[in-house]
Amino acid sequence: MQYVVFLLNAAFLLHTKVEAKTIGYFWHLTDIHWDPNYNTKDHNCLRVGSSGPRGKYGEHSCDSPWSLVQSAAEAMANKQRDDIEFILWTGDSLTNSRNINKMAALTNLTHLLSQVFTSHFVFPVLGHDDPEVSVTQENPYQNLSELWKLWLPSEALATFVKGGYYTIERRQRKLRLVALNTNLCTGSVPELDPAGQWAWLEKVLAKSKLRGETVYLAGHIAPGVDERVGSPPKPSMSSYHNTKFLSLIRKYADIITGQFFGHLHSDTFRLVYSELGFPISRLFLAPSVTPRRSSAGLNNPAIRLYKIEIDTGQVLDYSQFYLDLPAANAAPTAAPTADPDENVDASDVEWVVLYNLTDYYGFRHGSPEEFHELAESFTVPEGLTLFMRYLQANSVYSSSPQTNVAGAHSHYCAVTRLDYLEYQNCLATAAAPLAATTAAAPNNTATSAPIVHHTSIMTGSVLFVLAIR
Repeated sequence: MQYVVFLLNAAFLLHTKVEAKTIGYFWHLTDIHWDPNYNTKDHNCLRVGSSGPRGKYGEHSCDSPWSLVQSAAEAMANKQRDDIEFILWTGDSLTNSRNINKMAALTNLTHLLSQVFTSHFVFPVLGHDDPEVSVTQENPYQNLSELWKLWLPSEALATFVKGGYYTIERRQRKLRLVALNTNLCTGSVPELDPAGQWAWLEKVLAKSKLRGETVYLAGHIAPGVDERVGSPPKPSMSSYHNTKFLSLIRKYADIITGQFFGHLHSDTFRLVYSELGFPISRLFLAPSVTPRRSSAGLNNPAIRLYKIEIDTGQVLDYSQFYLDLPAANAAPTAAPTADPDENVDASDVEWVVLYNLTDYYGFRHGSPEEFHELAESFTVPEGLTLFMRYLQANSVYSSSPQTNVAGAHSHYCAVTRLDYLEYQNCLATAAAPLAATTAAAPNNTATSAPIVHHTSIMTGSVLFVLAIR
């Protein structure tokens, strides 16, 4: 298969868009990792050898300061407040330091979002760096349920207080949101169904199918591995729970119209295939607010705005916003202040659209089939230019990545092989032919075009990919 890449004007795709009256939006923010001690004198998160004051909006060696968190919340309100259906908040809201009062810190974040979005529901999801609980207690999430009852109805709180998961039925939209507690699926969890989450989820999905509802699944950790780590893989869930999750997605793929996760801090996606090998579901993994460098790389702070068809729940597009961290720290309003928790004057700090999904990849609506074609382009030398665009988005434009066919294939395996054994086999079976291909291929490490910054959903040009068999 060969891939021909060319540009089409965005107006060419306008006829595929749904009428404006059925359009809605929701914001997605994840992995805030607020560090209340960011500016304290005895807390040095900067790397050895670093000098000077910390940047007001953060450093790549630190978790988020309050000024960055507040700036992100205000940017969401300022960029798109009309036609917002809800705000999705997918966990890891606090730094992993044990030297903070996590409940007090989470209360501050909850208060901020409730003040910024006074007339909208925020749907929170637990991350592994959120307040720890003892699952042996009868109602281990009681304190959190009290904190979030301003957003969650009683039916949702009934399951949340026991297992940290819940569902929201939006009757007028025929759309159901399911918030999962993926903390129950990590590590060497001995239970096959901790807190009864899997049995509950299958019951909810079966009921939704009978009612003709569509479903959004939201969680902190997605199945599969970290695409930036390679081999040996870094599994996110235990093998059993990873397999169980994938089996439920396959069984109910016809009603699951969207899946939204965070955790990896990178901008990427995952694909689930049917038993016959057809792409049937895609998972959106949004990049983090925190700019802190992980073992897999770094990124600029990011927030995401999804565009949806409100009657069916179909995801039509998204706009990926980001903050250029060095530029933000150099702004006049970023001068160091005596009080790190004071309200932020962010008039000189601009969160801008890094890209729009459909424009950036030449998609019509971002279907599983279109994401499959994008992933397949990573496996051939002709697709390296397109892969470079993906890789720049993957780090939220924080670096100038270098790549080759072997590196692209590592991402391909992570994106398309969510089963751990299949991922290992994907890497192993490709190693020999890729080595030969890479040796024969020209050097494509720095040939990508710069990212075009768009200002609306349907402006600019479209990168269109045509597969020729």
